[in-house]
Amino acid sequence: MSESRKPYLDSIKIPKIYGYTTEEYKKLGYIKVGYTTQTIEARMKQHFPTLSPNEKPYEVVFTDVAQKENGELFKDVGKGGVHEGLVKIGCKKIKGEFYECTVEDIKNVVLSIKKGQSLNPKVTENFKMRPEQIDAVEKTSSYFKKQLKNSDKTPRFLWNAKMRFGKTFTSYQLAKKMKWQRVMVLTWHPAVENEWRSQLESHLDFQEFQFYGKNDSFDSLDLSKPIIWFSSFQDILGKNKHGGTKEKFEAAHKIDWDCAILDEYHFGAWNENSQELFLSDESEPSTKLEFKFDTYPLNTKCFLALTGTPFRALREGDFLEDQIFSWSYIDEQKAKETWKNKEEINPYLELPKMVMMTYEMPSELKDIALKGENNEFDLNEFFRAEGSGEDAKFIYENEVQKWLSLIRGQYLQGGFSPDSGIKNPPLPYEDKELIDYMNHSFWFLPRVNSCEAMKNLLESKKNVFFHDYKVLLAAGKGAGIGLKALPPVLNAIDTGFESKTITLSCRKLSTGVTVPQWGAVFMLRNLNSPETYFQTAFRAQSPWKLKNIADDSSEIIKNKCYIFDFAPNRALKLIENYSTRIDIDKNKSILEKVTEFLNFLPVLQYDNFSMKPLDAKELLSFAASGVGATMLARRWQSSMLVRVDNDTLERLLSKPDILEALENIEAFKNLNKDLTAVINSEKALSKLEKEKKPKSKDDKKQEKKNRSFRKELKEKLIKFITRVPHFMYLTDFREESLKDVIMQLETGLFTKVTGLEIDHFEELCNVGVFNSQVMDYAIYSFRKYEEASLTYVGGSKETTKIGLFDTTINKIETL
Repeated sequence: MSESRKPYLDSIKIPKIYGYTTEEYKKLGYIKVGYTTQTIEARMKQHFPTLSPNEKPYEVVFTDVAQKENGELFKDVGKGGVHEGLVKIGCKKIKGEFYECTVEDIKNVVLSIKKGQSLNPKVTENFKMRPEQIDAVEKTSSYFKKQLKNSDKTPRFLWNAKMRFGKTFTSYQLAKKMKWQRVMVLTWHPAVENEWRSQLESHLDFQEFQFYGKNDSFDSLDLSKPIIWFSSFQDILGKNKHGGTKEKFEAAHKIDWDCAILDEYHFGAWNENSQELFLSDESEPSTKLEFKFDTYPLNTKCFLALTGTPFRALREGDFLEDQIFSWSYIDEQKAKETWKNKEEINPYLELPKMVMMTYEMPSELKDIALKGENNEFDLNEFFRAEGSGEDAKFIYENEVQKWLSLIRGQYLQGGFSPDSGIKNPPLPYEDKELIDYMNHSFWFLPRVNSCEAMKNLLESKKNVFFHDYKVLLAAGKGAGIGLKALPPVLNAIDTGFESKTITLSCRKLSTGVTVPQWGAVFMLRNLNSPETYFQTAFRAQSPWKLKNIADDSSEIIKNKCYIFDFAPNRALKLIENYSTRIDIDKNKSILEKVTEFLNFLPVLQYDNFSMKPLDAKELLSFAASGVGATMLARRWQSSMLVRVDNDTLERLLSKPDILEALENIEAFKNLNKDLTAVINSEKALSKLEKEKKPKSKDDKKQEKKNRSFRKELKEKLIKFITRVPHFMYLTDFREESLKDVIMQLETGLFTKVTGLEIDHFEELCNVGVFNSQVMDYAIYSFRKYEEASLTYVGGSKETTKIGLFDTTINKIETL
């Protein structure tokens, strides 16, 4: 649609067909269909001249130019008009120009008149291919034609195209281009049959094709016309009880097929991991059938494979370079940014930019779910539940409840403690820039009873905040098989403006569905498969826009969408995997591929110190070792390493020998005097607050002065503490604690570098000025990073212990 179309349709000179209804008539299914050369707004004022309590007591549901493709004009009434067309397709005239009809009925009639031909009543669409869809059809058809002419082998072609590419519509355009008569569409997800059927039957371009699905009668097909036969791999590859072909597919075995289209190709049962999505919901076990090109049971001239995550196919070389068309999320977002055709609206504008936010869980929550060979945090364990239905309950309910408090910004333990000087990171249900995207979200959990336990917990009295959200259970037998779980979700969301929802699932709706209002996906389960992870994550990228039918313009509601992950090690490894393998350009380095990916899908990481966007080098180092290099540096500049609250400063004042030692350092001269003044003034100010007495100007001035002193003191102490990491490099014995290294090897050097004796430094840790636990964590992270680097270059050695600041831990432990 061109940008000039809007004023064009508004012009009083252009004849238009329009349809409107009212709240009363909408319930009855009545629409008034009219004709005007005025603006729609002017015409509606004539229909409703009297002021109403409602701003607009009507809803315009349709408008289009009343002009045929040959240039002739048409009207609503008279021979060949819209009213006559509505009656012909069975719509009942009510009174005046009101008809019992749908918007789709009006679209069909108007399109028929414009084309000058009678159309199937289901035909309502006439949109064209986007540039990349045209490119896919041209490249694929050229390859097939060449191979069919010059080779005896059955040619195969892969569309490595992201979700939202429009694979169904584009596949049909390829069938039309190739003039195929017999096409078999196969999928591991039978529930997507409705999508394949509606795309074929509703679009003008595909009227010559017939659709044959699960519940259709083969006898009703006209074999003189092109056929699209939709079925599942389970049915086609499966056998009857005698080991032979299922009776209902005997006819399929007698047909010479022009092409077999393999939908969601990545879900083939290649190995146990690829079954992850199917086996996660106990109510819907998957048939383990393996698809192989060489043993495909039907006669076919071509294979077209469709997937947005073709990792196995690319890894194992199922397709050569000239057999692949690629269209990635990066390609889409590039096209969105670089669109230059001023005559047409940018078709990519409606596709939201994705942002991933990953959070390191506070240790007191993380420690309960440490599993596996490397003792890593396990989301499946954290959200493990027992019981079912209303009795389902999390094993670690207290910790899950704290996690619910965390995502609201209400959890004040660990890295979020009030005296740490750290501001809460942006959290989903607390941050003002995120909260609007949380109105409708999809939470992906490990099992059916995990979903049931979450629903029970969210609806409990202790979670009043979440009572504003309708919790939708899309898991288990009660939710229905496949896409039957979708209508209740869509009905609850409705327009999306008057409702708030949280959809809980462990499999259902994680692929092949479009819910425009979902603004966020919460990844709350372990997934090793990048296919499943990103198929689920892209559920948030469904476009959401409102079309203003009166002037044919659109308002994009969702410009961004979010993925939230609370297992950053796993998440960042999957991103590295996805971004480097989805881009098949051999001329790009891994760093270039990751850099480009992060340019269009920024990843923010909170590591209990700060939340920062990751660059490519940081992400790759994190994927290798579980922590990034610049993150390590930030940890030794963090204000969490230092405490300057009243209690700590009072303990410091009670240690005159330490104060004297500090005052020998230029930066801390007069510290004793300054501390005494601040502590005394704070006590006086605190007394005023307790007695609820007003503060004078001098009191407020003193408060400001105290804050300034604390800030300056903290900055000085942080500069001091940043000298400590140098001593991590003084020994090859990684199992020694840093304190032991200093005490045994370089006590003089420590004093020379820092200005303090080691025992004075230790005392500062004891009184709480320096947080030795945070130093332990920072050193532990460094050791992990160092070990990964040394392993890479072959310089590591086996150790059973890891040295921290003033302690050592077994290698299998974590902080």
